[in-house]
Amino acid sequence: MPTPAAEFIDRTLEAEGSDERAEEAARRIGAGLRFTGASVGAVRGTVRNALRRHRGMTHDEVTALASELWSEPVYERRLAAVVLLQSNVDLLRAGDLTRLEGFLRDARVDQLVDPLARDVVKALVERMSGADADRARRIIDRWAEADDPQLRRAAAMQ
Repeated sequence: MPTPAAEFIDRTLEAEGSDERAEEAARRIGAGLRFTGASVGAVRGTVRNALRRHRGMTHDEVTALASELWSEPVYERRLAAVVLLQSNVDLLRAGDLTRLEGFLRDARVDQLVDPLARDVVKALVERMSGADADRARRIIDRWAEADDPQLRRAAAMQ
């Protein structure tokens, strides 16, 4: 059963979508994802509204919601997860790199990899110091050598 925040985001993205925009995005982006046809602006506004409705989300609530949104291969849901993480990057911790790595591996398209790597991973790593920063650098170095092209792309943006 979806959380209230995920249900609100899903319902709003469906309402904001159009079949024409979904078909165009499927042709342009593809990669085995489904599309609601909601615009990027609608995704951003929907996440902003969800955060207003669910003020004061904790680290665990934000990361759980991001994972819930990411769990289905729907582009706009995954973009909403990225926007949610961008909006709450200050709550993220070094241990979240594992979750972010999973998202990057499953992103499928540069349109999700790039903002996730640039605006979430990079912002998180830049805040780290000491042992956390050393661990993060080792993780990023491993990504740079990975077989996965999305991880290599993300590592190059750090």
